[in-house]
Amino acid sequence: MKNKEIKELSVESLIEKLAEYRKQHADLKMAHFVTPLENPLQIRNARRTAARLATELTKRDNQ
Repeated sequence: MKNKEIKELSVESLIEKLAEYRKQHADLKMAHFVTPLENPLQIRNARRTAARLATELTKRDNQ
């Protein structure tokens, strides 16, 4: 997800997406330990998207 898309989401949507991407990141890491993924960059993208979502949530809480 791009930052522009993230800023358009509501707080509830941010929380749901954050949980979704954290679970996806954990699942991808576990799958990669068992057998190497065809595209290991998926792990990085999931982690970074989760970080973007968490940053936006924190920014909204501080305002």
